[in-house]
Amino acid sequence: MALFDQISNDIKEAMKARDKVRLETLRNIKKVFLEAKTAPGANDTLEDADALKILAKLAKQGKESAATFVQQNRQDLADEELAQVKVIDEYLPKQMSEAEIEEAVKAIIAQTGASSIKEMGKVMGVASKQMAGRADGRVISTIVKKLLA
Repeated sequence: MALFDQISNDIKEAMKARDKVRLETLRNIKKVFLEAKTAPGANDTLEDADALKILAKLAKQGKESAATFVQQNRQDLADEELAQVKVIDEYLPKQMSEAEIEEAVKAIIAQTGASSIKEMGKVMGVASKQMAGRADGRVISTIVKKLLA
């Protein structure tokens, strides 16, 4: 089942369960999916890979918003954001640990033959594609820099 269809079905389930936070979060996700589907050049389709990118972006935005709310002493708003992020995370693939990322980056470095920091772009290009949605780009970048330095 496509991720878009899964979200639509889960909206119905959240309505039946009267789960307000889940329902609000899923409706927001569907709204963003529909915007992506109807964007110029999208051909009225939304691939799961694109949907996962959108979900990762929404989760990241939610975490950043929660951090901002905590800084402003608005724990109530931060808790709301984190509850929504928790719902979004259910649809994202399991995130890789730093050790798993480091192993994958070592394999990519061996595969590409990179030996200096000057070749970081080549390694990052392959790593970003292979670990899309499963690892944060900043973490990948930090590990690549550490291993090539």
